[in-house]
Amino acid sequence: MPDRDAKGSLILPRPISVGRAFRLPLDFSERRILLTGIDLVAVNSALILALGFRPHPAVDPMLVARHPYWFLILSGLWLITGHAFDVYEPRVAGRFEASVPQVIKAAAVAVLLYLVIPYITPPLPTSRWTLASFPCFLIAGLLLGRAIYSWALPMPLYERRALIIGAGWAGRAIAEALVTIDRVGYHLVGFVDDDPGKAGTLISVAAIPPADGDGPAGLPVLGSSQGIADLIAQHRVSTLILAIPGEVDADLLHILMGCVERGVEMVPMPVIYEQLTGRVPVERVGEKWYASIPVYPRVTGTLWQIAKRMMDIALASVGVACLLPLLPFVALAIRLDSPGPIFYVQERIGKGGSMFRAYKFRSMFCDAEKDGAVWAQEHDPRVTRVGRVLRAAHIDEFPQFLNVLRGEMSIVGPRPERPEFVEELVVKFPVYRLRHIAKPGMGGWGLVRQGYASSHEDALVRLQYDLYYIKHQSLGLDLLIILKTIMHAFALKGR
Repeated sequence: MPDRDAKGSLILPRPISVGRAFRLPLDFSERRILLTGIDLVAVNSALILALGFRPHPAVDPMLVARHPYWFLILSGLWLITGHAFDVYEPRVAGRFEASVPQVIKAAAVAVLLYLVIPYITPPLPTSRWTLASFPCFLIAGLLLGRAIYSWALPMPLYERRALIIGAGWAGRAIAEALVTIDRVGYHLVGFVDDDPGKAGTLISVAAIPPADGDGPAGLPVLGSSQGIADLIAQHRVSTLILAIPGEVDADLLHILMGCVERGVEMVPMPVIYEQLTGRVPVERVGEKWYASIPVYPRVTGTLWQIAKRMMDIALASVGVACLLPLLPFVALAIRLDSPGPIFYVQERIGKGGSMFRAYKFRSMFCDAEKDGAVWAQEHDPRVTRVGRVLRAAHIDEFPQFLNVLRGEMSIVGPRPERPEFVEELVVKFPVYRLRHIAKPGMGGWGLVRQGYASSHEDALVRLQYDLYYIKHQSLGLDLLIILKTIMHAFALKGR
């Protein structure tokens, strides 16, 4: 407990010194902005260089001023494909080896789209050499920028030295996330915990290797909350990560306020966890779910509902228009492959816990669930040959555009679950009911980030993604999910 004077008043901690060395710590958003700027310089420089390799070079001092839309369109295409291939995700951006395949795929798609756009981009190259130079310059420039970024950003100059307050589940979870997702700008010095039994011990964190190669792995508990000020000065801590599942008592709050007052950053564990993983830490939420999930999220706002409904109607109308020409061929293939109906109707749980009938093209044998509902598995033997193709390309879900037009589903939202599974999951994870705040969707954040759930454990992870979507949903996030869903379909990643 903090020291008190003779009158019982708390004694203010002495001023905190975090070291005189010049430091320029960058947070997640600042690092992403910096990397985006590096990439945009690379892609636009590649275009200038490629234009200079034409038989009649188009490069002149006023090129950008004469054709600004050439560069704006290329920049926009790169940002779209880059986000589609996760090149700005923390788990990819900080590690050069993880960036290479994603950058190459995103650059290839961006170049292809750019070259086939007529009239508003430079005309197609007239020789094989100039055709090859543009993607080569683009990929080389992007990888060079990534190499410099990956080399420079882990330097101590740009890192935040962090002390985790709380060595329980929440503290271990954020420590493992920060260590597993390498080079995100945090250097962990250890834990602070008021449990006397943890003092001086190492808290096991699976992602941290033993210091000597043989001993235990983990981070040390450096002391109790009473010594936070001394630990900040001793270890030059710039960030406190608050990972306490319960309420913060008055004494600890006083200490933390003193630290913040003296320039030390304090960040709640869920904020960093969500930025790193795109998930809400459900295990930490527990009975305090209302502190992590807004009771009145954006999904309940009138204007947002109107805008989302208009987008749903527009996209579903396009989807139905695409479905109609495919319908005869898909129906014939399903009927020739196995006996039974063309469409499959299944009860699903929708917004507010209401029941609705979801439509799909039949992709399984008719007696697939004669013994009751079963989680779909990878390489599921119940799926027909045609069904595998339909599922891989997400064509089996095209009839759900009708559910969207009827208002039972949205284009984007948590994937609707079957009532049999919902009953089990609500008992196991009471916060599962919060998924029903939003209208279910054909594509969702959990689907594009995790894939399909085939067990209770998978359902928990998907719940974490779905709650993140409900908490942070926006037009930008919806468009990203739609884009990634389309990429999944073209890559045949459905199941």
